[in-house]
Amino acid sequence: MILDYDIIVIGGGHAGCEAASAAARLGSRTLLLTMDMTKLASMSCNPAVGGVAKGQIVREIDALGGQMGRITDLTTVQFRMLNRSKGAAMWSPRAQCDKTRFSEEWRHTLENTVNLYIWQDAATELLFDTLPNASADTPNGRPRIRGVRTRMGVEFSCQAVVLTAGTFLDGRMHCGASNAEGGRAGDAASHGITQSLTALGFVAGRMKTGTPARLDARTIDFEALEPQYGDEQPMKFSFSSETAPVKHQLPCFLVYTTPEVHEILRGGFDRSPLFNGTIQGIGPRYCPSIEDKLRTFADKEQHQLFLEPEGLSTNEYYLNGFSSSLPWEVQWEALHKIRGFEDLHIYRPGYAIEYDYFPPTQLHHSLETKLVSGLFFAGQVNGTTGYEEAAAQGLMAGINAHRQRIGEAPVVLKRDEAYIGVLIDDLVTKGVDEPYRMFTSRAEYRILLRQDNADLRLTPIGYEIGLISRKRYAEFTQKKSSVESLISFARGMSIKAAEINDYLKSVDSDPLTQGRKLHDILMRNNVTFESLKPVLPKLKKFIDEHAIQAEAIEEAEIQIKYKGYIEREKFIAEKLHRLENIRIPADFDYHSMQALTIEARQKLSRIRPETIGQASRIPGVSPADVNVLLVKFGR
Repeated sequence: MILDYDIIVIGGGHAGCEAASAAARLGSRTLLLTMDMTKLASMSCNPAVGGVAKGQIVREIDALGGQMGRITDLTTVQFRMLNRSKGAAMWSPRAQCDKTRFSEEWRHTLENTVNLYIWQDAATELLFDTLPNASADTPNGRPRIRGVRTRMGVEFSCQAVVLTAGTFLDGRMHCGASNAEGGRAGDAASHGITQSLTALGFVAGRMKTGTPARLDARTIDFEALEPQYGDEQPMKFSFSSETAPVKHQLPCFLVYTTPEVHEILRGGFDRSPLFNGTIQGIGPRYCPSIEDKLRTFADKEQHQLFLEPEGLSTNEYYLNGFSSSLPWEVQWEALHKIRGFEDLHIYRPGYAIEYDYFPPTQLHHSLETKLVSGLFFAGQVNGTTGYEEAAAQGLMAGINAHRQRIGEAPVVLKRDEAYIGVLIDDLVTKGVDEPYRMFTSRAEYRILLRQDNADLRLTPIGYEIGLISRKRYAEFTQKKSSVESLISFARGMSIKAAEINDYLKSVDSDPLTQGRKLHDILMRNNVTFESLKPVLPKLKKFIDEHAIQAEAIEEAEIQIKYKGYIEREKFIAEKLHRLENIRIPADFDYHSMQALTIEARQKLSRIRPETIGQASRIPGVSPADVNVLLVKFGR
């Protein structure tokens, strides 16, 4: 029995699985502590991966060498590219998954990863080496993590710990007046970790999330519902050639509430733990319960819901948009008034869950805690919500825990490099006052951070740190070369008006009065490489002879159409990088600078940004405060 590991990951959710996989594949002997091996990376809420901004994150995880995209492709039952009618920066992939197979694929992956071991147990205490003069202002004197003690009394030693406990820390579930301890339905809560950390000076808080009832397909009248099908030509998440798009897709369905449904739900508000003070935790603004929707949008007569299959071999369906902690009988009565649900049987009612989290301003950008050396946080313990946000943090925490162990600098992605960079920077510099969810609007450089170019942005980083194989990197370089050669060909190919004007009229584009380069014509709306191939034999011949794949053709087309916007965002990002290069001493006394506002002094002293760029993004630090810092540390 091995009791000594390089890295221990606590929690087998999406963050924990990515962290453990990354650390082990990079060469650290890693232990994954999970309470239930049959629920690794469990889809505790909706059985889907991706969506607006979230889909971009999954493609970034894949480009860096993470596993979520690959496993999603292997278990997809429906794929849709959202926002296709908008610009490419808004395109967002989303996949319905078979939730049982998703967890099984993760387990198969982890059990067959070299250097990775699994122990089924609950962590109850973190063990530290307490050093003299320990404080956040003296990094070399911080306490250091040395191990973990479990519920079974086993003590494991290690050099680093990644805490990814999700909703399990002192978790409590609520359904009407009933409440019980638990991390999710059927699973016990975890106790002891929060107490270990608050004793050292960590600040903890409470958050809340919820989930809808699960429905029995045998009792649903699908003929009365509006079907929502996947894309006719589905794509996939992983850039690797080892996975393929889904072949056989299942439909989802649109469902609508009614005034009668709303009236029944409102009749239970006096027994709602959300409204009567029982639940103290802060809930997610952008994924509200049905109770919240009725209170916030009191004038709406209906709300759209999405009925989603949980897998290929189950009758269980998920009702997206109907999260609730109302008494089960109120949920049951209201659901039966929805068209198509008249004879409905439910497998279980919806419920809410409260859990502990740690405000993420207590972290460095590497996701290592400021108070304890070698201790990393990832996932919902940082106040986030969503599988994708958790997985991204887990991947980065696993990478950086390994790199710290071997004496390498952490990998910190910039805001213009990845949505993952935006996510972590927002958490660390701004903190959270509600469960954090990623949106495209949170990123200043949306045109740079598209889902289609995630591999071009991040695969070199994944290869350099050791998570991308040589074979995968060779595929990447081939695609990059194809994109560049096609763009170069388009710049050089001259088109005469006579050979293309009929085509331009067919796509509602003005005819040419003189010859133009193909590159210029492609910048027009509705003009695509694919539709030009039958019109321009030279173009078709070039694409065929160079075996340029569809993904590379689309990437080249996007780069051509958005060239001006891309260059402008790059210019702005490069200007702002100046602030990221001006560092602030870790022990600097902000209270000594009377030129700063009182709020800025308080915020800067608490968060301790590493650069002026980070300081500029802290709420309460004004442009005038930033100028004061620039004068102090060298404009």
